[in-house]
Amino acid sequence: MEPKSNSKWEGKVCTKLTNATADQVLVLYKDFFNFHKWFPSLATCYGIHGTNGEPGCIRYCAGFSIPSNDGDNKPVSWSKERLIAVDDDEHRLSYEIVDSNIGFKSYVSTVKIVPQGDQGCMIEWSFTVDKVEGWVLDDLVKKYEVGLQRMVKRMEDALASFEPEG
Repeated sequence: MEPKSNSKWEGKVCTKLTNATADQVLVLYKDFFNFHKWFPSLATCYGIHGTNGEPGCIRYCAGFSIPSNDGDNKPVSWSKERLIAVDDDEHRLSYEIVDSNIGFKSYVSTVKIVPQGDQGCMIEWSFTVDKVEGWVLDDLVKKYEVGLQRMVKRMEDALASFEPEG
């Protein structure tokens, strides 16, 4: 069963938030059906099954970050993603792609928000996916890095606007 291990890609990206706590960021991630508010290249995201933020719920996401592999030159890529675990104490959640037009097979992603004391928090976003035809792992990781950096900026801006004046 050894050859199977090279058929999987694993990647991880991390970004620090200096003006947000792990609890604040986890709340944003647990709003699973509204991920488009934070992820810049996601044009739409909404729930299609279950209760938002509860394991087993499924969201539909569509955007332009990763090209579709439909072959008919449709610019919009889409995926249906199931929330598979939420751990409030560990500030972690995991989800999987159950269907898509972007060529991802057996995709599982885990987001962990690591408290950094009074220095904010760190988002660690990791994924495991079968090799994607036509892609290079480093290019995919780079897309995650850029997306996470833009997302963190949106999250910090939104959280700062809710800060009490004082």
